[in-house]
Amino acid sequence: MWKLIPLVVVQSAFLCGGQVLLKFALSKMEKFNWSFSFFYNFITNFWFLGCGICFGIASLLWMYILKKFPFSVAYPMVSLSYVFGMLAAIIFFKEQVSFTRWLGVFMIMAGCCLIVK
Repeated sequence: MWKLIPLVVVQSAFLCGGQVLLKFALSKMEKFNWSFSFFYNFITNFWFLGCGICFGIASLLWMYILKKFPFSVAYPMVSLSYVFGMLAAIIFFKEQVSFTRWLGVFMIMAGCCLIVK
């Protein structure tokens, strides 16, 4: 089961990367309306392209993980993406993270280790 951890780390990193790029893409978008210019800006927003690539890679890795490992072990490991999300919030969005949130991240990581064991 320890072979699962590197795969889930990479899959979770791509999943989180897709979410970060989605947030960047949405921040570049104007207020939603049904105009040609809105949809043109949407399809030419390269942050969306990066987001889609990240989600695509994460999905392919997830399919491999589900095929190779028991669902009861693999699915809870996706919670590692929360850890990456917390780090992304600090690095990319300059958010403050409280001690209790860090405690939660530690508990998620401990839980993942218990599930794999």
